[in-house]
Parts: sequence; structure tokens; C-alpha cells
Amino acid sequence: MRKRISLVFLVLIFFVNPAWTQAKSKVDFTKMTCTMLNGISEREYTIYLPPSYNTDKTQTYPVLYLLHGGNCSNTDWAVYGGLQTTADSLIANGLCKEMIIVCPEGNKNNMIWFNASHWKYEDFFFKEFIPFIENHYRVISDKKHRAVAGYSMGGGASVVYGVHHPEMFNTVYGMSSYLRSQDLAFLKKDSSATWRQQIIDDNNPIKSIQSASAAKLDSLRKVHWFIDCGDDDFTYDANIDLISAFRLQNIRYQLRIKDGGHDWNYWRPSLKEALIIVSNNMK
Repeated sequence: MRKRISLVFLVLIFFVNPAWTQAKSKVDFTKMTCTMLNGISEREYTIYLPPSYNTDKTQTYPVLYLLHGGNCSNTDWAVYGGLQTTADSLIANGLCKEMIIVCPEGNKNNMIWFNASHWKYEDFFFKEFIPFIENHYRVISDKKHRAVAGYSMGGGASVVYGVHHPEMFNTVYGMSSYLRSQDLAFLKKDSSATWRQQIIDDNNPIKSIQSASAAKLDSLRKVHWFIDCGDDDFTYDANIDLISAFRLQNIRYQLRIKDGGHDWNYWRPSLKEALIIVSNNMK
């Protein structure tokens, strides 16, 4: 009888004592109410909540907005990019502070991260999406604790968002960034490619940096810029031109050119580096 009571007592201690249990992170695939995108009432997003989020209700967190590429989805960083496993491992090993990571949807209905006459996505992102996240989750809502990153089309958008809104972001991390229109074979089969390519050129960050005013340049110098591109990537030349624009305007940056192309074999390791860089810059 005494042995049974002792066993029950130990089991209760194990489940009740927080020191004997390990908090777990969570990834939610969810939706928000949307009013600023024409014809859309709900918009999908994926969110990573760090291990302590549901155990310490008083803690607030930095936030990383993590963008996906063309013809992809808000779920891709979690499904193909190893988001949860990578973040959990870095946090557990003390290489990255706990943060909230948000993956918005930028492909569904109209594949573009910028404003068009019929689709004001950039306005939605800054005037509706970010405020929603910062009002519904325990996010530290200031520039020092906010970053943006992405790959391909999302990498290009990350750089453009940093150029358009430098007051918003501590760190911009672009992976294989699609920065200007390119004559790619698969686009010839896409009936909507012409207007999207024009909008991409209208928002070309290389030209924006080259022609920026003194005041604008001063604000751009207050962002941590990190450019990451494979040596076999079709966006390589444009990313090098972006670096040239940074150098011309005396904007500090970090550059990584590694072996690889335009695929998840490159972006998964880059995510690890991005999370470490973002975390270090927010200290």
C-alpha cells in the first residue's frame, strides 16, 4: 500500500512541478479578418509561438515577419523550411532568444507583396496585418524588436519593405532575393506575369537606394541589412547590384555567398543563420 501511495505521489510531482516538465513551442495555421484586400474577408497566416509563450503569460517577445516565395504559401516555412525544429533547437542551445515568428500569405488571389491598382497588399501588411499581430499576440511592438526576412519573392519584398519603411525594422534578411524583373521561362506561361513584373520593377530597391535623399539614406543606415544568395542562383547578379548600391551610399551590410541555388537546400540552412542574426541584433 505504501509503495502504491509513493508511486502516485511521484507521478503527481512529475506532472505538477514545472521543473520536471518541458514547455513546447507551437505552430498555428490560422486566419484573421481582412478588410483591405479587395474581395477578401479572411486572410491566412502561420505563426510560431516559442516554448514559454503558454507557460509565462507575462512575457513579451520580439517578432520576425518571415515571407515566402512566388507560387508558395504561408505554410511553406513550417512545412518545408523546418521552422519549428530549427527555432526550437537554436533556442534550446542558447543561440537564439525566444521570439514570435509570423508567416503571412502573399500568394493567394494575387501573387504580389506590393501595392497594385486592384490589390493594395503593402498597405494591408503595414496598416492591418502588423497591427493585428501586435494586438493579438504578446509582441514587443517597436523597431528594436521587429525584423523581416524571406526568400525569393519574399526576400525581395523584405528588402523593399526595409527600404520603404526603415523606421519599422531592426533587421532585414533577404535570401535569394528577387529584386527586379527577369526573363524567366516559367513566367511566359503566366498570364498575370506582365503586371506583376512591372510592379516589381516599380519597387526596385536598387534604384531606390541609388537615388535616395540624404534624409532617406540616414534612415536606411539605421537598419541591419543582411544579404544571402547562392553562387548558382539566378538572382545572384541583382543581389550583387544591391550590394553595390549599399556600398555607393555608405550603408553598412553583411553579405553571404555560399554554394547553392534557388531551393530549400539553400534556404533551410539560411533560416538558421537568419534567426541567429536577428536574435543577436535585438539584444
